[in-house]
Amino acid sequence: MPRLFIAEKPSLARAVAAALTGQTRNAEGHIRCSNGDVVTWCLGHLLEQVEPDSYDERYRRWNLADLPIVPTEWKLRPRKASSKQLSVIHKLLKEFDEIIHTGDPDREGQLLVDEVIDYCRVSKKKRDAMQRLLISDLNLPAVKKALAQMQSNRNFIPLSISALARSRADWLYGINMTRGYTLLGQKAGYKGVLSVGRVQSPVLGLVVRRDEEIESFVPKDYFTLDALIPHQTSEIKARWQPSEACEPWQDEDGRILNRKLVENVAQRIAGQSAEVVESEQKRTKQAPPLPYSLSALQIDASKRYGMSAQQVLDIAQALYERHKLITYPRSDSRHLPTEHFAQAASVVAAIGQNDADFANAVANANTQLKSKAWNDAKVDAHHAIIPTPKRQPIGSLSSDEQKIYRQIARQYLMQFYPAAEYADSKLVFEIVGGRFIAKGRQLVEAGWKLLMGAEVEDDETDAPASVPALPKGAMLTCREGLISDKKTEPPKHFTEATLLQAMTGIARFVNDKELKKILRDTDGLGTEATRAGIIETLMTRQLLCRSGKSILSTPAGRGLIHALPEQATYPDMTAHWEFQLQAMAERAQAYAPFMESLQTQVQGLMDQIKDGNVPPSLRSLPAVETPIGKGRRKSRTKRKSTTRRKPRNKIE
Repeated sequence: MPRLFIAEKPSLARAVAAALTGQTRNAEGHIRCSNGDVVTWCLGHLLEQVEPDSYDERYRRWNLADLPIVPTEWKLRPRKASSKQLSVIHKLLKEFDEIIHTGDPDREGQLLVDEVIDYCRVSKKKRDAMQRLLISDLNLPAVKKALAQMQSNRNFIPLSISALARSRADWLYGINMTRGYTLLGQKAGYKGVLSVGRVQSPVLGLVVRRDEEIESFVPKDYFTLDALIPHQTSEIKARWQPSEACEPWQDEDGRILNRKLVENVAQRIAGQSAEVVESEQKRTKQAPPLPYSLSALQIDASKRYGMSAQQVLDIAQALYERHKLITYPRSDSRHLPTEHFAQAASVVAAIGQNDADFANAVANANTQLKSKAWNDAKVDAHHAIIPTPKRQPIGSLSSDEQKIYRQIARQYLMQFYPAAEYADSKLVFEIVGGRFIAKGRQLVEAGWKLLMGAEVEDDETDAPASVPALPKGAMLTCREGLISDKKTEPPKHFTEATLLQAMTGIARFVNDKELKKILRDTDGLGTEATRAGIIETLMTRQLLCRSGKSILSTPAGRGLIHALPEQATYPDMTAHWEFQLQAMAERAQAYAPFMESLQTQVQGLMDQIKDGNVPPSLRSLPAVETPIGKGRRKSRTKRKSTTRRKPRNKIE
């Protein structure tokens, strides 16, 4: 029986069509195969949540009295740019009885096709018979294998429900909070949009609190003491470890703040015996870093090339869709399925063919070596981003595409090199009753670090020198104590890389142990695919700005954070959401209680806005370039990008 495949995007559709038997013929919005199968595609979300005024015309005007806006029956509408493709799919759905859901293998990919099926009112009989095709690589062998392993689409409906709940929750929270606080700002004379979202507001909170910490930072003098202990032709430098008796002169990080104390110890140890009371020499191994997730790739590319998160995502998407040189890039996993190991030799060979710079690295790679990257238990919807077996010289790519491909390829090649090995040494001296520690580390086997070239040298520059292997009980003499005057330093402003790191590792900013675990399990704030967009949205709204490599909060951003309820500016709420959404995906939580609880929460927040005065932090905000509101002709051309109609993921 002929089948209709509905792919998430054209590139995926072409890959599926190429893997099906027979000749293919391109038609408007679909591909016809000689065996009768047809492959069509979405263009991302073909449908979008309607604007509030679609529920009631009065919502066209932003009015506190109308908040909260809570749809009784949620509506979707075709996106203008994709209504033609939606019509193509609608017609094809009438033509076929067997439908194959071919969205990307994640929550959003599941929803994207399911919502089209529902919107087109496909019969229950057809929906019940639908199958699910799960593809994470666009190369031919991977697609053919996936075609042989299709499952019932009913098994994946919970993913769709979870994604739908998140989409509606983001709309409900984002629309109402943004309107509420923007209107409060307007009362105080501010003409910009004070954008609020479940994810974007905690991100903004991170930056605001970091900036304010830096501004309020008062440097403190502190002092360190090293015992200089001659040994043969060299000198051992051992750092003093203050005892409990010194606590009154230490800060919370254990630093000594009293110079006279340090001077006194230095005088006492000069010319005194130094006995080795502990001696430790051992070899340690450092495994190669795992292949990339999207965030890890964005962080490294930002550090190495100064690329923005959005740039990296766009480039990786092109390498995946257009060139088919890498696997699916919007991945939050850094592991690979064990079955992928069988392809290792062909992938490594392709890297060598595609880029002559890797010829030596490929020649020395041991494809029989299996790193900890291959682990089925740690692969969910997507696996790590790796090169495909496709052979295409990268000279045809743009300069930035070459950089990202090389970065991904190098990270993959590292999996076939042994661990780096270090000689670690530690000596603990006792001098006049005080404790002094000398540590050393030397790289003895480079292993995978060979692939880092000059970067490994930089990496080892700050490593401590080796210390001699002395037996316990050995007696030396301390020549003198060396005092170093230092100052505490403030934290650094966020950069694109460090902000992405913070979003990914947001758990460390949370005190509650249970919430920490949830945020670690869900990989932090936002998703791999939305983090770049969230940062750009905050820039567009003029709540964040760039200064060189630094990302800083604007006066409006600070004012908003100080005006919002504390719960809205920390990641705790996101953790609670993600816990419930994941439970929904695993059939352990129902949709209705989650939404009912959220509606109650939003109602309470709107009541607070209506009953309260304009927060002091919003009363003296500076003017912005893009005003909102009717009757402002000069803002009309800009309104589209700064106020109303945003893609679904921007509401976060």
